[in-house]
Amino acid sequence: MLDFEKPLFEIKSKIESLKESQEKNDVDLQEEIDMLEASLDRETQKVYTNLKPWDRVQLARLQERPTSLDYIPYIFDSFIELHGDRTFRDDPAMIGGIGYLNGQAVTVVGQQRGKDTKDNIYRNFGMAHPEGYRKALRLMKQAEKFGRPIFTFIDTKGAYPGKAAEERGQSESIARNLIEMASLSVPVISIVIGEGGSGGALGLGIANRVLMLENSTYSVISPEGAAGILWKDSSLAKIAAETMKITADDLHQLGIADEIIREPLGGAHKDVEQQAERIKAVFEKQLADLQTLDQDALLDQRYDKFRSIGEVNEG
Repeated sequence: MLDFEKPLFEIKSKIESLKESQEKNDVDLQEEIDMLEASLDRETQKVYTNLKPWDRVQLARLQERPTSLDYIPYIFDSFIELHGDRTFRDDPAMIGGIGYLNGQAVTVVGQQRGKDTKDNIYRNFGMAHPEGYRKALRLMKQAEKFGRPIFTFIDTKGAYPGKAAEERGQSESIARNLIEMASLSVPVISIVIGEGGSGGALGLGIANRVLMLENSTYSVISPEGAAGILWKDSSLAKIAAETMKITADDLHQLGIADEIIREPLGGAHKDVEQQAERIKAVFEKQLADLQTLDQDALLDQRYDKFRSIGEVNEG
């Protein structure tokens, strides 16, 4: 239960209590139950349509939130996962392979969080090492060689900042992905499905189209990190989230996100299949648009998109 959901759980608790009392004492409380259920519907609509930035951060981080591997089977046919960076090892925090979207071969790459404690340890909580980004780049260059469109799923707090990752060239691996993705000659579509944090997210985000789920976030630093830098107090993360412009709506207004994909009421975890269907529909539309462009136009569009982000004061 998240903080902003407490009023909903209180109403649900009252409903359950009345139902138990009705059954146990053989009394008719249906009118009261109906009134509370109507109140629950109204309150649910009110809560989830007026979420604050910090509320969306909490939803983006939710353990139950669907991951890349939750969506892929619903969106793509015959997905085959490929492993390894051909240099050091396979990184479970980064998954990728080949699938089919309506009969067309495509390459899919995504960051992968764990579903429970054991899986999170195995996946390193979705924080990739350098070999993860090198695996992603290997698959994207393979896609370019065979003319396959590329879809990337962004879902990470950030790249792993540990000593071993730095020793193996974490910064270099991300920087190389930025350079290489900028020059890929095939359509690239990225979607932020959860928390898109810092360079770890950007290492899969240089795309012709950047999509965001309604309750996802995308930022250069976490709200806690920003609060620690600005005010020397990470407990002020909620205030930082308000000022950082990290929500899908904010980033769409700023021209960073090209399209927002709405979620079921309560979040994507409430109905994974429905959410996947919505993502697939947008993937199909965006890919159809990009496939009308030739190679030079694809490169120009991607270059212009990122060059136009932000404002510059000259003189």
